Amino acid sequence: MLTRRRKVRIETDRLSLRPPQHSDYRDWADVRRDSADFLIPWEPGWAADHLSRKAFTNRVYWAQRSISNGSAMPLFVTRRGDDAVLGAITLDNIRRGPAQAGTLGYWIGAGFARQGFMREAIEAVTHYAFHTMDLSRIEAACLPENIASRGVLEKSGFKYEGVAQSYLQINGRWRTHVLYANIRNDRRGRTDAGT
Repeated sequence: MLTRRRKVRIETDRLSLRPPQHSDYRDWADVRRDSADFLIPWEPGWAADHLSRKAFTNRVYWAQRSISNGSAMPLFVTRRGDDAVLGAITLDNIRRGPAQAGTLGYWIGAGFARQGFMREAIEAVTHYAFHTMDLSRIEAACLPENIASRGVLEKSGFKYEGVAQSYLQINGRWRTHVLYANIRNDRRGRTDAGT
């Protein structure tokens, strides 16, 4: 049975968000390698072959399958104009039916941090998820001490919801995370909620 390949491309003022392509390998590997000290404290442990072409090829195929079957939307964050890979953002664990929800994960290269790129990407993916995919809830989690990640989520409309004990293995250890969510048509915190 042939599945129709879904085309996903989200454009913002400065960015193009698109699935990874085999030709992205060198740019991706360079950004990840150059940003290793910046990224490793916040991510699951890197496999020994993390930066290999074979691992990247598997990543591209996983992205294609995930988009085709609707289970995830892995996108590279690229700069418009020169298509340079700045980072990645993934809407994963997409749940349909009564939940209509997904989980957001992201990373940005050290040289591109604190320039508003990830906020632009998060807001674009959230808008796409709500208005094109008809999702109702986007969840995200980060380490409590990751002030930059918490800040970008809060500035992007995500609200703190609580704590998940031993949520993910980060850098080889089970770590507690803080949980955030953005809900379509969110009325939390509004005083006119009854109207």
